[in-house]
Amino acid sequence: MGMYKYLERCFSDFRQRGFVVGYDTRGQVTSSCSSKRLAKLTAAVLLAKGVPVYLFSKYVPTPFVPYAVRQLKAAAGVMITASHNRKEDNGYKVYWENGAQITSPHDKEILKCIEECVEPWNGSWNENLVDTSPLTRDPLEEISKIYMEDLKKICYHRELNTKTNLKFIHTSFHGVGHDYVQLAFKAFGFKPPIPVPEQKDPDPDFSTVKCPNPEEGECVLELSLRLAEKESARVVVATDPDADRLAVAELQENGRWKVFTGNELAALFGWWMFRSWKANGSREADVKNVYMLATTVSSKILKAIALKEGFHFEETLPGFKWIGSRVKDLLDNGKEVLFAFEESIGFMCGTSVLDKDGVSAAVVIAEMASYLETKNLTLAQQLTEIYEMYGYHISKTSYFLCYEPPTIKRVFEKLRNFDFPKSYPKSCGAYGILHVRDVTTGYDSSQLNKKSVLPASKNSQMITFTFQNGCVATLRTSGTEPKIKYYAEMCARPEQSDKTFLEEQLQKVIEALIENFLEPSKNGLILRSV
Repeated sequence: MGMYKYLERCFSDFRQRGFVVGYDTRGQVTSSCSSKRLAKLTAAVLLAKGVPVYLFSKYVPTPFVPYAVRQLKAAAGVMITASHNRKEDNGYKVYWENGAQITSPHDKEILKCIEECVEPWNGSWNENLVDTSPLTRDPLEEISKIYMEDLKKICYHRELNTKTNLKFIHTSFHGVGHDYVQLAFKAFGFKPPIPVPEQKDPDPDFSTVKCPNPEEGECVLELSLRLAEKESARVVVATDPDADRLAVAELQENGRWKVFTGNELAALFGWWMFRSWKANGSREADVKNVYMLATTVSSKILKAIALKEGFHFEETLPGFKWIGSRVKDLLDNGKEVLFAFEESIGFMCGTSVLDKDGVSAAVVIAEMASYLETKNLTLAQQLTEIYEMYGYHISKTSYFLCYEPPTIKRVFEKLRNFDFPKSYPKSCGAYGILHVRDVTTGYDSSQLNKKSVLPASKNSQMITFTFQNGCVATLRTSGTEPKIKYYAEMCARPEQSDKTFLEEQLQKVIEALIENFLEPSKNGLILRSV
């Protein structure tokens, strides 16, 4: 109701343009509250007010909603999903007319409108309205068809894909991904990836995994890896339950599996998308018109590639909503955006979807692996070549659980008043600190005016420390879970190739950071465990 109220105010043609609603496969049996039912209720509120609703007749990947908003020229869209959260959760993800997740001021204004809607309107609970209203439209077939057609724009080796001997395993983590990843592989000319049978079909209980988050690594990819060994498949792709994120594992020569981090995959994607642009672009194409983006807590590897190759790299605040909006601005100004990412395995290859997309990322990594196979290279070997060319970027990301908001606030306030009021730490254990950036307050000691280049974000905690030894570490709160996350990276120059030394330095800085700044035993923080 709040959404309707705000959109009616923003768009004089709201009743002509309509609204997109998608949903995943979540559901709580005891309350009969599934994503599908919540989607029908969302649609009913708008239909009751005479707004056309494009309601998908079947569950879809999250990226289908922003894609549909742009294709159908709708005013906005909503995806009912809690992505990779625990099974008890659900959520409501809002996209604006530009196909990007909403940012300020829209979020705050919608919240105000929600608070003004104190009781349901007549017909608000009539979920059957979607079946009887002439204003309900099903965009599934059209959107699926043109999405798969659009996907071919980032397919560069179709003939090679049709002949490859590589086999791929795909797990959809009990979510929406199976059908759509199969179609994406077909669009690229591949044989279908082999699905993990126990995880292929939707299951709101996520019954074969301890948590439905492929980012947790090998421990949640167990069924995929065992199937891959049985099928002699070297590469596993895993989409999270709403298929907007992608994890990848590859069998190494020593018989062990390597599960790539989001930052490592970004190095591969960034190299691949730029290489493909160069090989397939016209001679007149200007590298200075090309952009790649990443969130500020993600690896700086794209920055290193950009510096050497001559294209532009930009950082945004954490969250794909900032990337999506900035990419739209760049496109509107005639720029070409090849790739964007966030370290939590969220990737945007091309600009058909202005959000992270696990379906397109899965098939792009498959094409990359097939191409590298013809050069007798694995993904892991190519990653090493990238680091040797542009400099090693060794990173580690993890988190502590904290269920007490006052404790979280206390941890960050201490860092802002470290030795005395309004003073940040000068060192962390044995490691000297060169610069401090506090995006929560808008402070940045590295800037002449001491103001952060990134916009201040008062509603979330985030402080970044640049150390004298070249390590950059960020502490921040999660937007959707009770976590304090840390991100740390050692960025080396190409000539500095002692990987072991860099890894040791990184680990020591992280240990100092945890001991001196987070103080887990004193603050009752629980270290990540699966």
